[in-house]
Amino acid sequence: MPAPGLARRLSIMVQAHWWRSRPSLAMRLLQPLSWVYDALATWAEHRQGPVQTVGVPVIVVGNLVVGGAGKTPTVIALIDQLRLQGWTPGVVSRGYGRTGDGLVEVLAGSPAALTGDEPLLIHRRTGARVMVGRDRVAAARALLQAHPEVDLLLSDDGLGQRRLPREVELVVFDGRGAGNGLTLPAGPLRRPLPAALSPRMLVLYNADAPSTPLPGFSARRSLASPVPLAAWWAGDRAAALPWSAFGGRRLLAAAGLGEPERFFRTLEAEGLCIDRLALPDHASFSPLPWPPGAREILVTEKDAAKLPSDAVGSTQVWVVALDFQLPPALMQEMQRRLPVPPSHRAAP
Repeated sequence: MPAPGLARRLSIMVQAHWWRSRPSLAMRLLQPLSWVYDALATWAEHRQGPVQTVGVPVIVVGNLVVGGAGKTPTVIALIDQLRLQGWTPGVVSRGYGRTGDGLVEVLAGSPAALTGDEPLLIHRRTGARVMVGRDRVAAARALLQAHPEVDLLLSDDGLGQRRLPREVELVVFDGRGAGNGLTLPAGPLRRPLPAALSPRMLVLYNADAPSTPLPGFSARRSLASPVPLAAWWAGDRAAALPWSAFGGRRLLAAAGLGEPERFFRTLEAEGLCIDRLALPDHASFSPLPWPPGAREILVTEKDAAKLPSDAVGSTQVWVVALDFQLPPALMQEMQRRLPVPPSHRAAP
């Protein structure tokens, strides 16, 4: 088994090949393993059994590529928009990176190690009811039993959860698209890119323009002004400082994301002078990953969910939120695929 440092270097090297526009020779040599992966993935999906019912409409938000593509900010933005349409949405998630696979309801004070960083962030940002569990159908039923006011469910990830019913599949891509177009391990795709969209599938691009041949919609992205870590935990976004307050200061930016570089570039576009600390997606922040004595750190909300304010000592940690604005045309297409919200139905 390779040492952790060697494994990390190999992973970086392979991923550099994944995100090329065309498969390299090295990845072509791995392609027979991709065919085996495809067959095993298809077998595993069918082995799950038939589609179950949960009693409310379900929207699955997922990505076809490994790593992050913007699912969590998409779910947060969707909750806001669905509420405007009259829904009371709840969320189910596996809770990637947490300890254990059982059912756990996410509460504002839950530790990220118990719930996963993304479900905790979704609950803190929206107040929506969130249940995590490896079995998404069981999580859906448990959430609805505990909170009968919930009349629509969002599944954070779960495209391959065959048993989970869904009215809509919203597939999210970022600017990297589908990379070299191959499935694991020769490429970044979890399943082959479809030639066309199914009737229930919609595509959202976390990018300025489509990054695959699939037709879709582009989200508008913006970074909120930095908030001190303690104020973020207290829900006090009014404590944010304007970007201009950071002019002339050199800060360390840390990000455990699927594509940390994009976060860094966006900070630089705001005029900040930063040093980069790129971490693996869902990286643990125990122990703290930055050098001892670091004075000022910028982190994403996803990473802040793993950082209690009393765990950073004298270091000043600033939390930067990523906000999505979903195009009205996407919400109109989604509305066409959903029933009328219970609050809008005429009385019998």
